Amino acid sequence: MGKRYYCDYCDRSFQDNMHNRKKHLNGVQHHRAKKAWFDQFRDSAAVLHDEQIKKPCRKFLQKGICDFGPNCRFSHMSEEDLFNLKRHMEEERQHKEDSEDRILSGRSIEEWLLKREKKRAALGSKGDSKTKEDNEEDEAESDIPQQLFSIPNLPPSLLPPPPGGWRVSASSEWG
Repeated sequence: MGKRYYCDYCDRSFQDNMHNRKKHLNGVQHHRAKKAWFDQFRDSAAVLHDEQIKKPCRKFLQKGICDFGPNCRFSHMSEEDLFNLKRHMEEERQHKEDSEDRILSGRSIEEWLLKREKKRAALGSKGDSKTKEDNEEDEAESDIPQQLFSIPNLPPSLLPPPPGGWRVSASSEWG
């Protein structure tokens, strides 16, 4: 029987020899299948741009189906589809901006942690514990970066202290 060549783009196999492979790889159906495969990975902005340039497909609008399918040179998207695509593109852009903001804010949190550690080390070397606690309470309210307050679903142990500090009851004993 011999070796068989399987084309992932076309989802078909055939006897593998130089003539058959060359004929298949140069064929129109293979090129269309390959284009369709790569088109599914395009970003929303490129798809939206291409669809806005195209005229609507009359046959698709009338019957809901087009003989050319994804190879049609006209647009098969309704106004609602275009609106949803625009919204999806805006969500992607917003998500990208948010992730960039998190990266930038991560640097400021790291800087804040370094400054905080330096202050604690300086206070620890000076001595008086009451002064150290007073200074920490004064700085704690104003010094905590706002990004720490906006992180959702943190466990209670990682939440920043509320304004005024944590309440400590006198009845609790640590053994």
